[in-house]
Amino acid sequence: MHLAYPAVLAALLFCTGLYGVLARRNAILVLMSVELMLNAVNLNLVAFDVWLRDALHAGQALTLFTIAIAAAEIGIGLAIVLMVYRNRGTSDVDRLRDTAEGHEPTAANNQSEVTA
Repeated sequence: MHLAYPAVLAALLFCTGLYGVLARRNAILVLMSVELMLNAVNLNLVAFDVWLRDALHAGQALTLFTIAIAAAEIGIGLAIVLMVYRNRGTSDVDRLRDTAEGHEPTAANNQSEVTA
């Protein structure tokens, strides 16, 4: 088998995941797209390990390490998304940016604080 087949498949998977990260609004779909990109990297690691005929199989060992890290990442990411959904009522990524930016209170809120 040629190296080009898994490399092209991995490139297509990675591009699909990158599109999902950039175009999606739902945080869970963004996490799924990140997992798709990590799987494309794993496919490349295994394909190049087989192609180079490495005696230590370092590519496959690194792939197992990457899978373990991806499992931990998706567990923590899903827990964060669920907590944000409970607090905010949405998992829309655009609305989640409001929490990090710290908007200043409006003039109406300032006047109500002064009169109270």
